[in-house]
Amino acid sequence: MTMPKVLISYYSRGGNTKAMAEAVAQGVREEGVEFTLKSVPETTPEDMRLYEGIIIGTPTYFGAPAAPVKKLIDDSVKYYGDLEGKVGAAFASCGILGGGAETAVLDIIKAFLIHGMIVQGIVNGGHYGPISVGKPDAKALGECRELGRKVAQLVKRLF
Repeated sequence: MTMPKVLISYYSRGGNTKAMAEAVAQGVREEGVEFTLKSVPETTPEDMRLYEGIIIGTPTYFGAPAAPVKKLIDDSVKYYGDLEGKVGAAFASCGILGGGAETAVLDIIKAFLIHGMIVQGIVNGGHYGPISVGKPDAKALGECRELGRKVAQLVKRLF
C-alpha cells in the first residue's frame, strides 16, 4: 500500500503566496504525509491525478485567482471525474483588506467541488482557507500550517 501524497501548488509573483505555501507544506510535513511543493507554472493537470490531496494557493487579481491558476483549473476539465474523492483546499493573498481573497479561494473550492472532491473547511481562522493581506504575518502563517495539518489528517483517514 502506498502512502498518500499531497500536492501544494501555488502562484506567487511577490513572494507572499509562496511563503504561505511553504507554511502549508510545514503543516503537511508535521503530519508525516508525503508532499510536493511546486509553482503553478510547473504543475500540470496530469499532476493533479497523482495525489490524494490538492492544495492550491493564489494571489488575488480583481477578486479572482491569478490567470495561471485559473488556466490550471480550466485545463483540469480533461480529467473530469478522475479527481472525485480527492481532498482539496485553497488559500490566497491579496493587497488590501476586502481585496477579494475570499472570492478567489471560493473560485478554487467551487472547481474542486465540481470535480467531486472533498473540501477541508477551517473552524479557526479564514473559514474557506487562509488569507493574507500583504506579507503573511504569524497568524496567517499559523493558519496555513493548520490547513496543511488538517488536509494531511483527512488524507490519512481516507487513503
